Amino acid sequence: MERPFRVVHAAADSGTDGRGHWSDLTRRCLASLGGERAPRNALGLVYVSDRLAGNLTEIVDQLRLMTGLPHWVGTTGIGVLAHDGATAVESFGRAAITIMIADLPEDGFRLFEQQEIGTGAFTKQHGRWIENHGAQLGLVHADPRSQHLPAMLEQLAEASGLYLVGGLASSRGAYGLAAERVIEGGLSGAIFGGAVGVATGLSQGCSPIGPPHVITGCDQNILMTIDDRPALDVFKEEIGEVLARNLNRAAGYIFAALPVKGSDTGDYLVRNLVGIDPSKGWIAIGDLVSAGDPILFTRRDKPSAEADLDRMLARLKERVAKEPGRPIRGGVYVSCVSRGPNLFGPDAAEVRRIAARLGAFPLVGFFANGEISHRRLYGHTGVLTLFY
Repeated sequence: MERPFRVVHAAADSGTDGRGHWSDLTRRCLASLGGERAPRNALGLVYVSDRLAGNLTEIVDQLRLMTGLPHWVGTTGIGVLAHDGATAVESFGRAAITIMIADLPEDGFRLFEQQEIGTGAFTKQHGRWIENHGAQLGLVHADPRSQHLPAMLEQLAEASGLYLVGGLASSRGAYGLAAERVIEGGLSGAIFGGAVGVATGLSQGCSPIGPPHVITGCDQNILMTIDDRPALDVFKEEIGEVLARNLNRAAGYIFAALPVKGSDTGDYLVRNLVGIDPSKGWIAIGDLVSAGDPILFTRRDKPSAEADLDRMLARLKERVAKEPGRPIRGGVYVSCVSRGPNLFGPDAAEVRRIAARLGAFPLVGFFANGEISHRRLYGHTGVLTLFY
């Protein structure tokens, strides 16, 4: 009989700097696990707040020693989250650790890391295992400072055939990625074989405020004309008269969105507005564009984010329902640092919303500097992966 996934969490008092807390918090997590040795086939997931980023190696070493579990993956976040099946937690601004012990089928996963662009070494090391085990999904944690990160994700997905989920570490100081070892730079994570039941969904957190348009004039990330009109004129019409009179009020509320070509679910990549030139009617956004690319504008607010999260959860619930006798055993949730208490409100409102619609189940995750779904980097989104 399969063992349930187990989640534990420990946090210091709010406002503490984390120094000297890592050992105490690790001991508290181990005590919550009850001293039981981990199942032989288990995978450990560990997420630590950025106040403990410099101690991730020591934390993982202690977890390996005391649980007997050699395989751990995880990373650092400005905030971490958990649901142990009874209580929801989102920890920001303090030292915190959240851990999941996932009991998986024998030889059901494989750890990996990728430091450079190019996939020759990855394919040589993992390609046969992926093929023999029918692997479909890879959980990825990445260092946001790594050069060529979008290209690395694209190449990894192409070479492996995996559907990638996960996110970029977030931190106000040190970073760390845990797999067979704790590293900085590149990406690392776990590949799951076909015997592991998985389902994943993406919540955009933004709602379109108008129809798609076409970029007709641009230079790198600068939108000059949209639909053969000054870009700023189109933008002002979309956002309405009140915001158009004071464009500063649109910051952090209105975003550009680049529709994903070929997507059958209406996916789009949300990008920040980084500059406006009123005299020329130009807009700069946080991505490179080309003439002929589609674009639309979106708003981000609590009602929009709640509605989109509910839609994603409903789709996942319907998908899991098609697997009778296989309830949700656990999950990993990667949410943007702009979400959580900054968007959904206090008291772990975002995590509690997931539990309210899917039922309470063991869940861990972190608040990321960018989210990964399929082979792309998103922003302001939530990526939920369920194991059943």
